[in-house]
Amino acid sequence: MDKQQLQLLGFYGILRESFTITFSNWKIFTQITILTIFPLCLLFLAHLQLSNFLFANIIHNEEPLDHSQHFSTDHALLSEIIVFWLIKAVYLILFLALSLLSTSAVVCIVACGYTRKETTFADIVTVEVPHVWKRLAVTFAWSFIIVLSYNVVAFLVLLPSPLVSSTGPSPARAVFSGVVYVVGFVYISIIWHLATVVSVLEQECGVEAMMRSKELVRGKMVISGGVFLLLNSCFVLIQVGLERLVVEDVGGSYWGRIGCGIVGLLVLCGLTLLGLIVQTVVYFVCRSCHGEDHVVGKMWCGDDEVEVYLGDYALLRSEDVRFEQLYV
Repeated sequence: MDKQQLQLLGFYGILRESFTITFSNWKIFTQITILTIFPLCLLFLAHLQLSNFLFANIIHNEEPLDHSQHFSTDHALLSEIIVFWLIKAVYLILFLALSLLSTSAVVCIVACGYTRKETTFADIVTVEVPHVWKRLAVTFAWSFIIVLSYNVVAFLVLLPSPLVSSTGPSPARAVFSGVVYVVGFVYISIIWHLATVVSVLEQECGVEAMMRSKELVRGKMVISGGVFLLLNSCFVLIQVGLERLVVEDVGGSYWGRIGCGIVGLLVLCGLTLLGLIVQTVVYFVCRSCHGEDHVVGKMWCGDDEVEVYLGDYALLRSEDVRFEQLYV
């Protein structure tokens, strides 16, 4: 799809383009899903289950201490708390590693599709990821800090009534606070998702990548916001469903939990893959709307340095290797 066609893409056009890219590259996306996204989603589900189990044990063991007359240290409870936070730390490390791998792989595949450059999953993992993982890790870290800070500020500013009044907030205030929070969260989500694409395809990372994505999204904020709001809503629904039907086992049988877990895991994998493709498509759409026809980034596919253009053509160039082909 050329620059003119990308400029015309709206809400449904972005989703349609993302589905088209998914099905046209189904073989390599299947590899990426099996090797990176499936373990990522499985890790997420296992973390929900294990965290719920450990947290319930901690709460259960704290109750006797609350009613006791002495303050002696319960070594079993202390051990459970330490194990709980160690598991959290290991989960975050593994989650970050798999997220870096899956994000960089999907972004590179979509970008290579726009350059009509053939590549493989092995090329992406062995050549491209080592060039971008540091930038992407910095962007992920800053995104975590910004989201955490936003939630803390939102809790202190938008929800003061429950803390100072026993009656709680009025319905109008609750609705207003909820709308303001969702709008702010969607805006931050757009910025940091595009920043991850910027970190892979361009040289910026961290705050610089977020400032760059803020510039790109101008003029496409409403459409981008609608797309990311839809995706985030789907993620929330799936997470709530998994917690209720699989982790907490609300009114279900053993085999019912297994069935819901398998279905939820497969849906989560597909939605995660689609979300990564969508954010890359949104990045290209935003660039095309700003008329940026020059190089959008550099990738390394095998021994080739790939410069990605947004026009009808793609040029492959290397400083060390002279190529015999020029893609027009």
